[in-house]
Amino acid sequence: MTPIPTLTEHTPQIIIARSSTPWHGEQKQEPEPIRYCLYARKSSEDDERQALSIDSQIKEMQTVSKRDGLDIAEIRRESHSAKDSGQRPIFNQLLKDIRSGMFAGVITWAPDRLSRNAGDLGTLVDLMDQGFLKEIRTTGQKFTNSPNEKFLLMILCSQAKLENDNRGINVKRGLKNKCEMGVRPGVAPLGYLNERSLERNKGKIIIDPIRAPTIKRMFHYVAESGASGRTLLGWLNDEVNFKTRGNKRIALSAIYRILNSTFYYGYFEYPKGSGNLYKGTHEPLITKELFDEVRSLLAVAPKMRPGTKEFAFTKMIKCGNCGNGITAEDKFKTLRDGTIKKYIYYHCSRFDQKCKQPYVREDELLAQLLGLIDQIDLDKIGMKKKLEAEVERMNKFTADVLGMQSEIKIPKMDVRGYAKFVLKTGTVEEKRNLLSCLKSQLQLKGGVLSI
Repeated sequence: MTPIPTLTEHTPQIIIARSSTPWHGEQKQEPEPIRYCLYARKSSEDDERQALSIDSQIKEMQTVSKRDGLDIAEIRRESHSAKDSGQRPIFNQLLKDIRSGMFAGVITWAPDRLSRNAGDLGTLVDLMDQGFLKEIRTTGQKFTNSPNEKFLLMILCSQAKLENDNRGINVKRGLKNKCEMGVRPGVAPLGYLNERSLERNKGKIIIDPIRAPTIKRMFHYVAESGASGRTLLGWLNDEVNFKTRGNKRIALSAIYRILNSTFYYGYFEYPKGSGNLYKGTHEPLITKELFDEVRSLLAVAPKMRPGTKEFAFTKMIKCGNCGNGITAEDKFKTLRDGTIKKYIYYHCSRFDQKCKQPYVREDELLAQLLGLIDQIDLDKIGMKKKLEAEVERMNKFTADVLGMQSEIKIPKMDVRGYAKFVLKTGTVEEKRNLLSCLKSQLQLKGGVLSI
């Protein structure tokens, strides 16, 4: 067995030199800090009334970021519902900024602040899959690109969507039950008030003692005089000094909504435009017969191109009160036998909306005009030419069509008799041509025509 040599002072030694710089293997790079955007959202809808206010959300998440050492680069606020995808402008801009690399993380109070619909949720998950969105932080949770954490995020946001959908179904069911009980949902129409109740769904709609009498008079005013909406507007503003619940003057569009609302005779449609008519438990202001009569008076003839509607006595008569021109409009009334009768009403054009002159039917105006023909100064030369042209046309018709050679001769030029004849039996164009020969200025005041 060979002995192990001992180390002596003459034995050469191997010295291993050490480098002055220690070796630690591969260098590990520190991850870049994540830039976070704090997103706070709240809408005023019923389903979010229990959520913290925007300021409270921001304060809560600033506490979390300070505790965990997170870098909040920007704070963004939004007051908008998250029920529908792509409808929040600030949130949409946040998604674009994440995709551009401005932010890599989002801090928010709860997952449902980011999404309550499938579309926005899918966009968030896609940003995580593509590496643009590194992390989402809430008050008690963290969501990264980990499959389990993304799955949990989708579950929480899907749960918020499920609550939305169920809430919508329950609300519609509750509104339908309320309608079937005879109570119209929402704010009561003008002339009525909502009576609150401590018990749920026990509120009533009662008559407004201040405005209801005026609303009722509006219907009778139209039925008795055939007044238009603009006439009612002047009456309500100038004579009655009518004010809405907001202490404002009523608008013309509101007048027509009232006159066309079935609510005032005891029935209401809900939702609007659905055709579902319910009998209300509220007290009606008018009868259905009065409502139908007003509706028939407000019915208008089929619309024509501008400038094609002509009336016989317009442009020739001035308002004796304000000096504006007299205009006319068609009104239609359904008679008891079902037939519809047309009436033409003349009235002041009311450009200043202050003239209070009444409406006059065309047959009444014609009767007054016939009585004034003998006093009106006529352009006899012009009238004579029109009468001669009429006689010549009649002679030509007799010869060419009837084959008769007899010629009609006028023993005496009765221009006033001819004027009365045209006013009674002439066409609109013939009447307008006749009135163009008047030298006297006609005016209408208080329903009376005068020179």
